[in-house]
Formats: sequence, C-alpha cells, structure tokens
Amino acid sequence: MAFVSKRRIDFPMVDLAKIVYYPRFWDLAHRFYEESWEFSCGMHYNEILSEKQIAFPLVHSEASFLHPIAYGDTVECSITVPRIGNTSISGRYEFRNQEGTLCRTVDQVTVCTDMWEVKRKVPVPDWMRDGLAKISPE
Repeated sequence: MAFVSKRRIDFPMVDLAKIVYYPRFWDLAHRFYEESWEFSCGMHYNEILSEKQIAFPLVHSEASFLHPIAYGDTVECSITVPRIGNTSISGRYEFRNQEGTLCRTVDQVTVCTDMWEVKRKVPVPDWMRDGLAKISPE
C-alpha cells in the first residue's frame, strides 16, 4: 500500500506562468517524504535523524514532468518503496492534480548513513525495513 498525502500549491511555489517552478518539486517531494515516515515507521522524521542518528543523503533522482500543476491546484503524492537494499532505499513518487491526472513521477535513491559521519554507510535497520515494507508496491 502506498503512502498518500495532499497539499495545496501556494503562490511561493510557482513561476511567472503560475505553474510549479521545477525546483519546488524536489522540495515538495522531500516534504511528503518526511511525512511518510510517521505512516511507515511510526515516528517523526526528526526522531530518526536525532534519536536514531540515521541520515538519508540523496544519491540518485530521476524525474519526468508529464503535466503542469498550477497555482491553487491540490497535489496528491503517493510514495512507494520498490526496493530496500543493504544500505539504500529506493522511493517512487507519483504526483497527481485534483482531477487525478499524473503530473510528475520521481524515482529517488537514498543511502542510510551515520548522522554525524555521513560518508559512513550503515545498514537499513530491521525496524525500518519492516516499516517501509508497508509502502512496498507488492
């Protein structure tokens, strides 16, 4: 089952054409990503960073822009985790407008690292693996 959340597109997110300015999509993706942790693992993203001391640097991001999202639209993002490696997590994001039109897809890979030594990879903990399995596409 996917994690799904919605938000309105506000004025600071758009360009002069009144559509989402493309760098804002990465910000949007990250906001939905942070929110998804409470659904999948039962804890706020800050708890994972601060208490579990695990960081998630982005190492790959690939996007397709299929349809514009405009100022005032409501965007719905669904996130699934198609793959969990030893130290990496692959996420699939689908952004749809209020009519259900698929507007953008993103495939991202993050690596689990020590919060204070981000160059040191750490294995995906079992508790995280179990939680992320909730949003596996299978």
